[in-house]
Amino acid sequence: MAPAPTGDIELSSLASSTTSSTTSATSGSDPVSPVSSTASSVVIKRAAASTALKPKRPVVLQAVRFVTFVMYFTSAVLTINFTQLLGLPIRLISKDWFHAYVDYTKQSFGLVLATVTQWWSPTPVHVVGDRSVAGLMRRTEDGRLATKFGDRVVLIANHQIDSDWLYMWWIAYTGKHHGSIYIILKESLKNIPFIGWGMQYFRFIFMSRRWENDESRLKKSLGEISNDSQWPAWLLIFPEGTNFTQDGINKSQKYAQKFNLQEPQHLLLPRARGLYFVLRNLNVPYLYDCTVAYEGVPRGGFGQDYFTLSSIYYQGRPPKSVHMHWRRFPRSSIPLDDESEFERWLQKRWMEKDELLESYYVNGHFDGEELVDTEVRLKKKREILQVYAVPVAFVLCVNVAWKAWSLISR
Repeated sequence: MAPAPTGDIELSSLASSTTSSTTSATSGSDPVSPVSSTASSVVIKRAAASTALKPKRPVVLQAVRFVTFVMYFTSAVLTINFTQLLGLPIRLISKDWFHAYVDYTKQSFGLVLATVTQWWSPTPVHVVGDRSVAGLMRRTEDGRLATKFGDRVVLIANHQIDSDWLYMWWIAYTGKHHGSIYIILKESLKNIPFIGWGMQYFRFIFMSRRWENDESRLKKSLGEISNDSQWPAWLLIFPEGTNFTQDGINKSQKYAQKFNLQEPQHLLLPRARGLYFVLRNLNVPYLYDCTVAYEGVPRGGFGQDYFTLSSIYYQGRPPKSVHMHWRRFPRSSIPLDDESEFERWLQKRWMEKDELLESYYVNGHFDGEELVDTEVRLKKKREILQVYAVPVAFVLCVNVAWKAWSLISR
């Protein structure tokens, strides 16, 4: 279920043992800002950092964690799949009713994600923003994050590790929009048993990473979201298209050299075409940009070498803390009349994100106007009962009907 015309969401690694990973972004087009490449000296540092030893938990504790996580997550995923199956007939009755039902199942999965993080991987989260998001984020009296980003937005972020999409879904939860999220994914993920089927039900967008095939598919999906303008919609894209890895850096460097582009030290170059296409075809008032960093990943290190979905949930080794820096761009301020101009605009934003990450590595935190120290958790524990509500109600109704029929047929 589950975070660009093309994207790279690493879900299959955890799906094989009943969990999901993700998310994805843009593909395509060639930016045009000229500058020279400057990150080769960082490669040696990254190679050294990736060899660092990682602490291990006792085997028994890991085994208990693994078993309990698998039992809970598997039961939750199968329950949501069953709920989705029960709702298919609604599609024949009313399009709006079915849309609401699909959003309900998305809410349920968002609650599952928040629950497994709260119970199996509790992690402090430090959320900060610049002046553009002033008043849109606050800390509630009980210590949770509450956001007011709006009903229809596009979200972008740098892609550090496989759990990036999970924290973005949680941000949607803090704004009561965890049932409104859409994610652009690579096509192979839709074939993962149960999880992939659920993502198709969620109307997530699957891309083959070939723009000639993806353009019409993306346009159709965005058209459907646009036509449902009365419904909230949060579309998540990772413009880098893949996790920050050495292989990604090598490709990014070749890309930068080919087009004489300035190269960030802590990010991959973004691919503009997918995001440009989304913003052109989806009428949203704002684009929200998140820069994510994880405490425990040193300068020059790759997040995936330190934190995987398996290590976070099975081994109990989550990041020491997650840091987010948010900013907002009005649609009217983004150059959408010319793709080349948009590419230059996006590259400039990415170099600003690189400066934010440099500041983070120097100071250990992001600076900003708004600051909320919190953690991923549910507002109320009873919310998780929503996941099981429809199947339980169905079983009770079937039981009552069976007993009534038995009495009548005597």
